[in-house]
Amino acid sequence: MNGLRLPEEFLERIQDYEAGRRQPPVPRHASTVVLLRDRDGCLEVFMLRRVSSMAFAPGAYVFPGGGVDPRDSEYDQPGADWEAWGGVFGADARLARELVCAAVRETFEEAHVLLAGPSSDEIVEDTAPFEADRLALLDRSQSLAGMLEKHGLVLRADLLRPWGHWITPTVETKRYDTRFFVAALPEGQRALDVSTEADTVVWIRPQDALAQVKAGEMFMLPPTLTTLNDLLPFGSVAEVLAHERKFTVHEPTAKVVDGVPYLVLPEEAAHRYGA
Repeated sequence: MNGLRLPEEFLERIQDYEAGRRQPPVPRHASTVVLLRDRDGCLEVFMLRRVSSMAFAPGAYVFPGGGVDPRDSEYDQPGADWEAWGGVFGADARLARELVCAAVRETFEEAHVLLAGPSSDEIVEDTAPFEADRLALLDRSQSLAGMLEKHGLVLRADLLRPWGHWITPTVETKRYDTRFFVAALPEGQRALDVSTEADTVVWIRPQDALAQVKAGEMFMLPPTLTTLNDLLPFGSVAEVLAHERKFTVHEPTAKVVDGVPYLVLPEEAAHRYGA
């Protein structure tokens, strides 16, 4: 069994779900963006470590991302093929648009990287002038659509590539239905340590991150580990973006085996945990 042993506190919860005494939370749609850059001939990814006070995955190294905001649906770009995005992610056009907008918004909120520009073939080179807008996005006093309209910017969905789809297992008290994207760090922009949900950030090679997990120096959840593992064959950002990605929906399940609670992982994630 590709299983990861869970703390004993999960035992009763799993049994309640199996007996129908408890209903799992409905997962919230979310987007995660794996920012990439080339450095010294190697591919690197941008990661944040979640603060220890977070209710979900405290102390875990993650990629920028978060839940869809209801106002992410307000932005609509003429000519954007949201149905094509929906076809990739198993969503209707409206949800696909929300997921792409959430990906751009969350990347800006958590890393100060803005995938937008004055036109469909330009991109912002310096995000510093938009700091007040980033804070307004964070406190929800401004929507992404409002920000883009105010500055005459166009969202650059073409800079994103779909990469994966993970759903939090039913045994968790907070669940997310998350679509993963990859994107190159735009030339001239810098990913910054600005997230209030993180206490440190790092650019790191996928193989180095996996080695640190194995050594017990970094903690990551299965979707993050699997994503890093999937990036190992690529030597540059261009190779990643050119890759025709095929993937399935992953939703780990929880079960009790001989009185012990386990999280059953997809095969490609299980071996990273030694399961």
